[in-house]
Amino acid sequence: MKQYIISKVKPLFIFLILTIIIFNSVSACPRCGKQNQLFSDGSYMIPGAYQTFNYFPLLEGKQIGVVGNHTSLIGETHLVDTLLSAGFDVVSIFSPEHGFRGEAAAGELVDDGIDKKTGLQVISLYGNNRRPKPKHLQDIDLIVFDIQDVGARFYTYISTMTYIIEESAKMDIPVLILDRPNPNGHYVDGPILEPEYRSFVGLHPVPVVHGMTVGEYALMINGEGWLKDNLKADIEVIKVTNYNHSVPYEVCISPSPNLPNMRAIYLYPSLCFFEGTEISVGRGTDKPFQVFGHPGLPKNEFSYIFMPESVTAAPNSPHKGKKCFGKNLSEKNIDTLRNEGYINLYYLINAYKNFPDQDSFFNNYFDTLAGTKKLRKQIEKGYTPSEIRKTWKDDLNKFKQIRKKYLIYNDFE
Repeated sequence: MKQYIISKVKPLFIFLILTIIIFNSVSACPRCGKQNQLFSDGSYMIPGAYQTFNYFPLLEGKQIGVVGNHTSLIGETHLVDTLLSAGFDVVSIFSPEHGFRGEAAAGELVDDGIDKKTGLQVISLYGNNRRPKPKHLQDIDLIVFDIQDVGARFYTYISTMTYIIEESAKMDIPVLILDRPNPNGHYVDGPILEPEYRSFVGLHPVPVVHGMTVGEYALMINGEGWLKDNLKADIEVIKVTNYNHSVPYEVCISPSPNLPNMRAIYLYPSLCFFEGTEISVGRGTDKPFQVFGHPGLPKNEFSYIFMPESVTAAPNSPHKGKKCFGKNLSEKNIDTLRNEGYINLYYLINAYKNFPDQDSFFNNYFDTLAGTKKLRKQIEKGYTPSEIRKTWKDDLNKFKQIRKKYLIYNDFE
């Protein structure tokens, strides 16, 4: 099966006006108005979805399935609405965790349904099925994938992409990925997933922070034979213009309900480990993934107080209605957080050392998130962050050699 990257396709005149309108919206984010993608030479970082002149010709005469959610925007317009307005035959929508409109809480199962705006069938890939069934794909000639990821192994959008690619490969359906920048694509860090810990929050032998866009990641799992039964897929990637792994990229549309801003996105790879412990990461507050705490932590060391409540994004938030003592990271400088460029284990280790009952600190989910039991055991034995990080070094170097083969943008090192 063929696998390659589309960088330039001759534009079709029929799409010229629409393309001009779309490109006029590139200069500013529709939600926050920031022009953070502007470069000194006047050019902009342009996600794949905006480059209609590159992929519209590939859609002609096709029955199309779209894998997308609320982040699948071109300016202020959803990709699906754009395709329908241009006259393309979109027959189905596939939605990941949090649903097509991005409103479901983390882990909340989402049912199939009908998109009220378009009347199209929405097939949930985070409900009874994590994979599309053959009946869902039988009338489709091409799958288009367009979702904003955050570059962490346990963020489930890349697992959804993997299952889509596998099922499409079985039926010889090409997959077109409209690439978007990775806000955490400027470093690689964390323990490598071991095979026995394979799950929906980690399918492949990669570190917690893999430093790849979804397009690069798709090429890697296809090229390395990591798809089920050694399947090979027909994958095409529409590249992001003017992107490289050193360039900051600000996601101003929340990729999921509990990652509301860039501070949370930068902290996520470090704080998500707490999801495998008794510690709250601020779900049910106005600062999810920007604070952490527990009712039993000592007040003198953990002086920030918050109380999780039941909210739409976290109806069953840990320690709901209880006063938690912890740390507030919501005022940390954004540039400082980005420039750290590593997983900060200090938060986790410090909370463990001060927890009143260390035997109950970790739950069964922790090893699954970490992708190994080694990290938990190292913390229990009193390893320091630097000592733990040294044990990752050799495996990270091996992964970087694999990763390098599939990079389609200039790297950070």
